[in-house]
Amino acid sequence: MAIKVYGLPVSNNALRAMATLNEKELEYELCPVDLQSGAHKKPEFLALNPFGQIPVVQDGDEIIFESRAISRYIATKYKESGADLLPVNSAKFETWLQVESSQFYPAISELNFELLFKPMFGMTTDMSNVEKQAEKLSAVLDVYEAHLAKNKYMAGEVFTLADLNHMPEIFLLLKSPKAELITSKPHVKAWWEDISARPAWKKTAASIPL
Repeated sequence: MAIKVYGLPVSNNALRAMATLNEKELEYELCPVDLQSGAHKKPEFLALNPFGQIPVVQDGDEIIFESRAISRYIATKYKESGADLLPVNSAKFETWLQVESSQFYPAISELNFELLFKPMFGMTTDMSNVEKQAEKLSAVLDVYEAHLAKNKYMAGEVFTLADLNHMPEIFLLLKSPKAELITSKPHVKAWWEDISARPAWKKTAASIPL
């Protein structure tokens, strides 16, 4: 039974799951969820994820939601397939996994929402919030710049989920007027150019309708 991904390629969280599957060289079926019609709030979808959010992954009898849990599940269950995304007993790996979700993601996701998603849905961008989130993200990326001056990847010398989990949001930010937040920092920029050149990410990015 093929792995099913319920979501949309315009969703950064769904892209995180898809990118992990592509790194593991696994076949999967993308099952679009019509958010505009409220399909994610209907009983059949709520049976998969009671919070009514995408993505959801169905792997045989296993149902997993929350994109970072999905990526960890895939990387663990299919450790022997494709790229190994889980270093052994790495405190640095666990630390930077958490940094992505608690420090990096809140600012960049809000920024992408204001700059890209609001216009897409006919909403008005709040420029005061753009500047507020840009300031927050810049401070986080200053820390990244120092870290990446000493480390090739987030967890050290090998590409892991600690890198992959960043990729959907950075990809979108680089399509926005705030791309310089990434490109102005030499080590952050070099890191992005390295990880975004991976064949699995190129396959993932090709599915993004931008």
